Amino acid sequence: MEKLTVKTLQKLRAEHKEDMENRGVQDDTIHITIGMGTCGIAAGAKEALNMFLGEAYTRKMDNIVIRQTGCMGLCHAEPTVEVKMKSMPDTLYGRVDGEIAKKIISSHLLGGRLVSEYIFDYPAGDIYKE
Repeated sequence: MEKLTVKTLQKLRAEHKEDMENRGVQDDTIHITIGMGTCGIAAGAKEALNMFLGEAYTRKMDNIVIRQTGCMGLCHAEPTVEVKMKSMPDTLYGRVDGEIAKKIISSHLLGGRLVSEYIFDYPAGDIYKE
């Protein structure tokens, strides 16, 4: 096996760039994934989940899919919420309580503006095109 170098990794990325671009959201469906591992639940993820569910119902957001997952690996930032939607970068929010969930809904989902102070992960600049 050849030694992995930056050049080799860049070549692999170039070869699979189309696959990576096709992993994003292709339609108007908004995907919300909430970390519900034990660390997330202990930090208050149920409150965030309930707020997303309640607001989606109240605002009649028929294009939203809300899922639960286990630990996302950011225990220090729990509760964590990943948002995927068309024309916005995939975004991972941390320390999301009920009030922050409301901000994410009104600013990110409905207003198209990131809630920057709670973002814990941005996409790589060479993958996401503004």
